[in-house]
Amino acid sequence: MHIRPRRLRTGTSIRSMATEHTLGASNLIAPVFIVEGSNVQEEIPSMPNYFRYSLDLAVEEAKTLFTLGVPAVLLFIKADDALKDNKGTEAVNPDGLMQRSIRAIKAAAPELVVMTDVALDPYSSFGHDGIVENGQVVNDPTVQVLAQMAVSHAAAGADFVAPSDMMDGRVAAIREALEVSGFPNTGIMSYSAKYASCFYGPFRDALDSAPGFGDKKTYQMNPANIREAIRETLLDVEEGADIVMVKPGVPYLDVVRAVREHVDIPVAAYHVSGEYAMIKAAAARGWLNEEQAVMETMLSFRRAGADLIATYFCKDIIRMLQSVR
Repeated sequence: MHIRPRRLRTGTSIRSMATEHTLGASNLIAPVFIVEGSNVQEEIPSMPNYFRYSLDLAVEEAKTLFTLGVPAVLLFIKADDALKDNKGTEAVNPDGLMQRSIRAIKAAAPELVVMTDVALDPYSSFGHDGIVENGQVVNDPTVQVLAQMAVSHAAAGADFVAPSDMMDGRVAAIREALEVSGFPNTGIMSYSAKYASCFYGPFRDALDSAPGFGDKKTYQMNPANIREAIRETLLDVEEGADIVMVKPGVPYLDVVRAVREHVDIPVAAYHVSGEYAMIKAAAARGWLNEEQAVMETMLSFRRAGADLIATYFCKDIIRMLQSVR
């Protein structure tokens, strides 16, 4: 035989030279969950070794992540039940937990890219991503509040707002609101193809944001569809998105690839809470090697075309990358 592909796999150095896709700290986005209080670090039961932090400790966590080389955090807050309503009142509060968190983290780590979740479910008395009228999540009134919410985040210092609600037209409304409010440099990372998935369960535990009635299938996407994902993504790009995201991750790598082939802006993928929990649970039972599973999963995102990966394994990945140097 003259053609032997194994020649490029004979040793560590040649395998490294022939590597097609790499993973680095610059590809990572670290989600951070924030709660009210002081000196609070609560492990999320369905997400072993992942925590909700009070703002003082969230600031320290953000600084640690930046020191390790993670370039961006994606902030989520757990609102007190007493602050929840069907109008998004607390979502636009300039002194709300999210807005205070943005200011504190940017002050502590100015070069860290701060991204913020823009959706109403943490603030909703119904647990939905929008305003509810007559048992339905209504689109246009929700979009108006989302735009106000995004502006309040930008005013607090957010570098990127990340609408995760899947309402129609919200990227255009947010972009316009940011422009007229004097925040032309605030970016939008849109959850462009967010599916109605069972893999969000632990996340909803973390923020107490499960829907109080029904489900989210009237706004989140049908897992059977891919052409719809391309349409949604192209609309978001046209409306002004700077980064587009596919969520969840591994079950939708074909969507990541399809999106990558249709857009010229950065593509993000979210390795969601259920995917994190599955690896943790299997590793705890000795069914697989956690480190190998994590790295293989992250490389699958890169191979599919994701430029950025939001994952709860950020610190573990940094440690693994440092150990192989």
